[in-house]
Amino acid sequence: MSFKTACLILLVSFAFEAKGNMQAAWDTLVKARGNTQAYPYIVQQMVSHGLYFASIPYIKEYLATQTKVQDDKIDDLIDEVVTRVGVRQFEVMPTSFLSRSNAPMLRYIVAKKAFRKGSYNSVQKALSQKINDTHTVKPYALHLEAASLALQGKNASALESYKECVKISNAQSSRTKEVNRLRQLEINRDNCIVGIARTLFADKKFEAANLAYLDLDKRSHVWPEILFEEAWNSFYMGDYNRTLGKLVTYKAPILDFAFNPENEILKTLTYMELCLWGDANSTVEEFYQTYEKDTASIVKTLRSYGKDYKKFYMLAKSSLENESTGNKLLDRLLAGLARDPAYRELYDSFQDGRSELEAVNQLSNDRQKRVLIDNLKDSMLTQRNLVGAYVRTNLFNKLRAIRKSFEGMSYIRLEILSRRKDELYSTESKSAERGRGDIQYLKRNEKQYFWTFNGEFWADELGDYVFALRSECR
Repeated sequence: MSFKTACLILLVSFAFEAKGNMQAAWDTLVKARGNTQAYPYIVQQMVSHGLYFASIPYIKEYLATQTKVQDDKIDDLIDEVVTRVGVRQFEVMPTSFLSRSNAPMLRYIVAKKAFRKGSYNSVQKALSQKINDTHTVKPYALHLEAASLALQGKNASALESYKECVKISNAQSSRTKEVNRLRQLEINRDNCIVGIARTLFADKKFEAANLAYLDLDKRSHVWPEILFEEAWNSFYMGDYNRTLGKLVTYKAPILDFAFNPENEILKTLTYMELCLWGDANSTVEEFYQTYEKDTASIVKTLRSYGKDYKKFYMLAKSSLENESTGNKLLDRLLAGLARDPAYRELYDSFQDGRSELEAVNQLSNDRQKRVLIDNLKDSMLTQRNLVGAYVRTNLFNKLRAIRKSFEGMSYIRLEILSRRKDELYSTESKSAERGRGDIQYLKRNEKQYFWTFNGEFWADELGDYVFALRSECR
């Protein structure tokens, strides 16, 4: 039994067995017999004793039966529960129910649901009512607002919101002592830093975007995924050697989890821009040899799961426990999923709910225990299915990306054959000369430095590799 669970058991035991507020809440619940007007009081007592997941059904039913919630205290209570259990428990509710409350957390969820549907004006409407800068959801609301503005092409406004997001995220980080909360704020801040670079890239301000990407700390949780974007930015700048340098970073064993099949597409296109046909062709062939067989096996396995979310949950859970699936590609995809902040938040919330269940199981009052366990099981089943659904969606999205890459590689293979006729370049015949690279082909800006590496190794240089190949185009 964990220390956290033990403490929760003490709290719950005290709450239910002592003649205190929680006993009064229980009496109120018995007398209410479905009268949802009493639910806020019941939820308040549950929350005060750490029973967040057990309170979810009461909050959902309360929202479903009210015309409009007009009590700030209830909104604050809802905010606290959503903060603890995560937004996805409430994303499954209809927008019309969520909109009955002015709780900032619920307005954020409404905006998030609109964002996923591509209704960006609705995003702005949901977030139009000011959220205090110190509110838990403020940094995330700013990120969502900025992303919706960027997708509407309102890049100047998007940049302002992204910068404000960085500022507010940093401010709240300096005040929090909760490890998980701090991690989430740092990830949100870093996503907003990246958002600035993406917006500049969308504006075709590639030099500015290049500098903005470099503002992201390499220790950031999101940094490994961003190398690919930096590589594309370098590609559009015509700095093909730096594009290859960014992509080769993914060969580092420490980044093995960061799988993106489009990396190989971009690498091949870059070689083609340099008219290095042998390298381009080798990349295509290696891609097929590495992923074709494993991909077919994954598709067969996942299709057999259908929409059994428990199986997807168990698949990801096994990966967290370092169990291999026997498929190298699937193991790699699951390893990347384990580092996904959204997945970890869902999974960790599920574990918190299990701690609540373990605590409630220690109660001596069978009737109280039965009611709470029923509520908890309902919330926990929803949470487990949310985890499983997220795993399923993530894996199938990856498979679609791989399939799209196979299609892209097929077209590229034909293009290589077409353009290679008179300019065939064989890496095998010239590899011994080692005359392909030269320092004169290197480019750098004021945030980049050149190291000779005469016996040195700089750990923080990961991701700053750059090739020095000359173009073979005639």
